[in-house]
Amino acid sequence: MKDNNSQKHKAIKILSESKDNKLVTHLNSCVHCGLCAESCIYYLTTKDEKFIPARKVNLISSLYQRYCTFTGKHFPFLTGARNLNEEIIDEMVDQLFGACTLCGRCNMHCSVGVDISYVVRAGRKMLSEMGFVPATLQSTVNAAIQTGNNMSIPVEEFTDTLSWLEEDLRDEVNDPHASIPLNVQNTNILYTLNPREPKFFPLSISAMAKIFYAAKEIWTLSTSMYDVTNYAYYTSNNNEAEVIAERLYNEMLKLKAKRCVLAECGHGSRAFRWEAPNYLRKSFPFEVITSVELLAEYISKGRIKLDKNLNKETITLHDPCNLVREGGIIEQQRYILRNAANNFIEMTPYGIDNFCCGGGGGQLSMSEYNERRMKIAEIKTEQIRKTGAAIVATPCHNCVDQLIQIDNKFKLGVKIKTLAEIVADAIVLE
Repeated sequence: MKDNNSQKHKAIKILSESKDNKLVTHLNSCVHCGLCAESCIYYLTTKDEKFIPARKVNLISSLYQRYCTFTGKHFPFLTGARNLNEEIIDEMVDQLFGACTLCGRCNMHCSVGVDISYVVRAGRKMLSEMGFVPATLQSTVNAAIQTGNNMSIPVEEFTDTLSWLEEDLRDEVNDPHASIPLNVQNTNILYTLNPREPKFFPLSISAMAKIFYAAKEIWTLSTSMYDVTNYAYYTSNNNEAEVIAERLYNEMLKLKAKRCVLAECGHGSRAFRWEAPNYLRKSFPFEVITSVELLAEYISKGRIKLDKNLNKETITLHDPCNLVREGGIIEQQRYILRNAANNFIEMTPYGIDNFCCGGGGGQLSMSEYNERRMKIAEIKTEQIRKTGAAIVATPCHNCVDQLIQIDNKFKLGVKIKTLAEIVADAIVLE
């Protein structure tokens, strides 16, 4: 274990910075009522009190009391103040990285409005300053920093994949001129991807290409910066998050695109749309929207024609936390499914109160917590099973991955699809 006083000083400084009055406010606001417990999938599935969200606030608050208040500095036993030592660091790693998906559900149920997710991210930032980010999660960030995408896909492999997808597109739409354009300037749209799409889920790229074709859209992909994800958002390392965000920002300027359309990725959408202007300390001279909003726009404006009878199987919707609870995109996906599917049924609960799938917060990247991650997935499993649906739609590739693992482990026998795939299946080409 590292024991560097300089690193610890940087971590403590995060708590004492006067500019972060929001953090201090929330650390001092928790009334320990425990209402957040019933909102947390970790507590609900284990009934272990250490997983109560307020306990995570207490972890950070005890350090704040110890190093940033008079009483805590001189009489720590009176305030429950704790020293930043090996014991509490291990506890922070386990609780803040290994037992939180940053879903934000606890925020909604807090009786006094404590932003618990914000406090957890502050704690993660402290751990990042000290070099205690789980290695599996940090390796994903490192890959993005070093290669331009979080899966280290070489440009040649990426373009080869797009080349055969383009051939398939031409066959499907019966048009030899249909294309997946690359690095084109002055387009309406620069479209991004989750690197898991070219690596493991190429059909989601095909689906979006077919939709762009049907909408007669002027669009492009970039071969140098297409990664919508930013896992430094999960590690709370703002310097690394800034590097990743700036690359996409610069690519938008280089290609002179009017709109940046973020692929179906919850945290990626939040990281670039809402957090990146803070990372980069500037507003964007272009529009940033999600593909969910774009699909709803195409349907409402009649730019694509759909026959919902082409999707006959019962479809339910999983709401990604960052897109819905944290991003406010709630009705658009429902509008899409009602127009693209013959039988859409909601989970219970749904919308902003829906349960996390268990894959967020970087959990899918942290293999050391796999057993815990699949344990909390029991709640989502029961939600899906009770709908009786044959297909689970979700506009997030992190959620897609987690739901596929849920389906395999708990033998649900459902298909997992993105919204673009469902829309593409319903398109009627004129």
